[in-house]
Amino acid sequence: MNRKYKLSFLLAATLVVTTTGCGKKPEESESGTPAPAAAGKTVDPSTAGELTGTVTLNGAAPKMKAINMSQESACASQHTTPVLTENVVTGDKGGLANVIVYVSSGLDGYSFTPPSSPATIEQKGCQYYPHVLALQSGQTLEVVNSDPTTHNIHPEPQANREWNESQPPGAAPIDKTFARPEVAIPVKCNVHPWMKAYIGVFDNPYFQVTGKDGAFDLKNLPPGTYTVVAWHEQYGPSAPQTVTIGPKESKTVNFVFNASAGGD
Repeated sequence: MNRKYKLSFLLAATLVVTTTGCGKKPEESESGTPAPAAAGKTVDPSTAGELTGTVTLNGAAPKMKAINMSQESACASQHTTPVLTENVVTGDKGGLANVIVYVSSGLDGYSFTPPSSPATIEQKGCQYYPHVLALQSGQTLEVVNSDPTTHNIHPEPQANREWNESQPPGAAPIDKTFARPEVAIPVKCNVHPWMKAYIGVFDNPYFQVTGKDGAFDLKNLPPGTYTVVAWHEQYGPSAPQTVTIGPKESKTVNFVFNASAGGD
C-alpha cells in the first residue's frame, strides 16, 4: 500500500470512529436523560365508574390544644377566640376530616396529565388553609401569604426535593411542583412553630381530602380492581381495602379509625 493510499485509509477510519462515538443513543434525549415513555391508556368516560364512602372516628376525639400566638401580635390580633390545633377534627356524626382517601394501586398502564390549574395553600391568621392538601405530581402548588407578617414555608419530604422559602407580606405567590408521589409531606413555618400542614402527592387523580362529614367521592374510575387507602396525620394509613368496579358501576367503601390508636 503506497503512502498516499495509506493516509486516505487512516483518515476514513478516523471519520467513522469519530462519527460513531459522537452519535447519541436512540433511547436518550438531547440532555442525556432517557426519552419520555410512550403515553399510556386514557380513561373512557362511557365506561367509567365511581367510588364513594365515609371515614369515621370510633370513640371520643382527643381534645385539641389551644395555640399560643401571644408572641406575634400580627397573628394574635386576627383571632377573637382561641385557636386550636387541628390534629383530629370531627363532625357531628363522627365524620373524620382531613383524611386523604386515595387509590394506591390498580391503575397500571394508564397515564394522567396533571391539572393546569394550581392547588393553593394560603397562610392566613398564621395558619395554613387548607390544613391538608392533595395534588398530582407535576401540578403547580401555589403558596399565598395573606398575613401582615413574614412566613417561611418549609415542606419536609422524603421522596421529593426539600425547600424552604421566605414570603413577606404582599409578596407574589410561590409556585412549586413535586416530581414524585408521596403520602404525606409535613409542612412547617420556621417563623411560627405552631403552623403545620400536610401535602399528599399522587400520580393519578383519584384522591380526595375529607371534610367534617368524612365523605369522599372518587369519580371517573375506569373498570378494574383497586386498592384504596385512607391516611390521617395522627392515625396514619388505614388497612388497605380492595374493590372491583365494573363498567358504569358505583361502589362504596368505608373506613373507621379508632380514637385510642393515635395517642394524645
